[in-house]
Amino acid sequence: MRNILEVNKVVKQYGDYTALNEVSITVPKGSIYGLLGPNGAGKTSLIRIINQITMPDSGEIILDGEKLQSNHVQYIGYMPEERGLYKSMKVGEQCLYLAQMKGLSKAEAKKQLEYWFERLEIQGWWNKKIQELSKGMAQKIQFVVCVLHKPKLLIFDEPFSGFDPVNANLIKDEILALREQGSTIIFSTHRMESVEELCDHIALLHKSNKLIEGRLDDVKKKYRTNSFEVGILSDNIEGLMYDITQKFTVGQTNFKSLNDELKLEIQLGNATPNELLHILTQRGQVTHFVEKIPSVNDIFIQTVSK
Repeated sequence: MRNILEVNKVVKQYGDYTALNEVSITVPKGSIYGLLGPNGAGKTSLIRIINQITMPDSGEIILDGEKLQSNHVQYIGYMPEERGLYKSMKVGEQCLYLAQMKGLSKAEAKKQLEYWFERLEIQGWWNKKIQELSKGMAQKIQFVVCVLHKPKLLIFDEPFSGFDPVNANLIKDEILALREQGSTIIFSTHRMESVEELCDHIALLHKSNKLIEGRLDDVKKKYRTNSFEVGILSDNIEGLMYDITQKFTVGQTNFKSLNDELKLEIQLGNATPNELLHILTQRGQVTHFVEKIPSVNDIFIQTVSK
């Protein structure tokens, strides 16, 4: 798959502070790419460089096969965490102005705005001022401004901040639809559940360095521990525990259940799931048997804590 964006050994310093230390990432075309990291990791610095708000001290950015140039701003849509709308300006007037700055004619801008205002059910907001809108309402306008010129690359920094669950789900569906239509999306957030739902690829930055990058499934496979959560009803708990501790590493765990069963986390080692199931079914009724796949949150905490 061809990459829409390549960041090659980018360095950015602010005085004695290194914000990015030879960071390289590749963003595949047509993907949703999660850019993760704790506060101060370097995510915002990298996003600002991609948007040409600031320049790198060294390294290069390649956008769709070409070295990043000033005219490439029209190919990028950016929704920053700190929203950048003019509060005293009317919504429609502001959207037209920003659309034309991205290279759309006035007629095409109106056409795209009519489409998005109807899609997000905000037709009555055209003559309102931004300062009259709630934070969530202003978020919708910012989203429209970001996407209406149909950029090749969309960058969303904490896009769900300020949204109630209904509107957060609405924007999530629109992001997925944009990917299906061919857009590539860089998605920066601290909400790990959103990463699980949306992202195909991830990169994790920490203290100015890239620690992880890859397909989300491949990253999870790397961090899997070959452990299973088990729920079992047994009349002979002592005998069950004796059998399984002879071959497996066993610990307690907890999961939601309607049964009053014994709940265990069992690490297989070199054994197979079938071998474990064989022992369990001889000793009781298995009510729960699920591989414990590491979540993005687990991987984040484990990696950053090291």
